Amino acid sequence: MSVAACGGYRFRDATLLERALTHRSAAAVHNERLEFLGDALVGALVAEALFERWPKAAEGELTRARAELVRESALAALARKLDLGPRIRLGPGEMKSGGHRRDSILSDALEAVVAAIYLDAGFEACRTAVLPWFAEAIDALPPPHRLGKDAKTRLQEWLQARQARLPIYTLLAESGEEHAKFFHVECALADPPLRCEGKGASRRAAEQQAAEAVLVALMA
Repeated sequence: MSVAACGGYRFRDATLLERALTHRSAAAVHNERLEFLGDALVGALVAEALFERWPKAAEGELTRARAELVRESALAALARKLDLGPRIRLGPGEMKSGGHRRDSILSDALEAVVAAIYLDAGFEACRTAVLPWFAEAIDALPPPHRLGKDAKTRLQEWLQARQARLPIYTLLAESGEEHAKFFHVECALADPPLRCEGKGASRRAAEQQAAEAVLVALMA
């Protein structure tokens, strides 16, 4: 792949991509300003895509979906798919500490690349190049009404919508030292009759896992 290409987009001005992939530890001219612009562009592009995809979704649902797609870890995962890590210019210290694998550096570089594409060719070209990068993550999103809600909340709402009795969570076992507890919980429904178990490092985590297992069984 040419040095002046990234994620399927070929730059007319190669210096823009070079700057986008230069960390502040490596040079006086680096990607922080591009990252600032790219952050806004990514937010706008993703917001537009969600707005068109879910015409009936409420503002809060769209906001939660956008937050899911543009959070640091999600952008870093996308940067890894585009193989940006090995291409980022880092100073000796960051190189030694494995900076090219760090989520913060990867996500910043991705946003900087988006800004570089925008400056190189304009908004329409940026949209055309960048939105396909997010297609898989957008397709993987749950329905709008489920975004941001944990398993216990979703199970409760499912049961209430059907006027069914709420689940009963029972602690089956608790083990481990005080600083390293482990919990085993059962979630039981009366109607329909169903029991599932969950385990976790906290009782809440175990209950969430049990509730998720019940939801999976109900939807099967």
